[in-house]
Amino acid sequence: MTDRQRVIDFIRSFGTDPASPVLCRIEEEAQKDQVPIIRKESRDLLKVLLMMKKPERILEVGAAIGFSSVFMALHTPEETGIVTIENYPPRISRARANIAMAGLGDRITLLAGDASDILKDLQGHFDFIFMDAAKGQYIHYFPEVMRLLAPEGILVSDNVLQDGDIFESRYAIRRRNHTIHSRMREYLFALTHTEGLSTVILETGDGMTLSVKETIVYRGEK
Repeated sequence: MTDRQRVIDFIRSFGTDPASPVLCRIEEEAQKDQVPIIRKESRDLLKVLLMMKKPERILEVGAAIGFSSVFMALHTPEETGIVTIENYPPRISRARANIAMAGLGDRITLLAGDASDILKDLQGHFDFIFMDAAKGQYIHYFPEVMRLLAPEGILVSDNVLQDGDIFESRYAIRRRNHTIHSRMREYLFALTHTEGLSTVILETGDGMTLSVKETIVYRGEK
């Protein structure tokens, strides 16, 4: 059996796209303060998806300190608008500062508050949604995310494998992680069993799902 870390190191060795100075600064800040940001191989996948889709409106649930929203802005057309949501006050101020440092305040709108409340108030459709918030909340956000996702829109969810915990019985993981474990499994089931949504689960990074909202619902042949 191939060691997973060797596979990851091998894949990363082919990286040729240098990060912008702004992204490097935000990444250094994140590493210093132990703020989780999207992993390198996950960024590569996200970049390709954005280049293929060329979304006009992006919604991000979970801004943290602004790394992913800046990353997405730098890999989409200038007319692409991004709405990102963050609930943790110390990260809100830092995300705003990083977005301003990147000169992207006209393209990225940061909404401060609980995503459960904010999502209900959002109107219109987004053709690309990136889910990267508290993992135990994904399933609670799902109904509103589905409402906001445009037909043929792409939903990307990060960290769905929970460093391998998702494979284990709930009794084999720490008690404090039981709720996240059960909710993430429920979320993965919803993604893969919701009519009108096609989903693939990938091992990339700490696990990502790619979902496409269908314009035609196939009900099988009569």
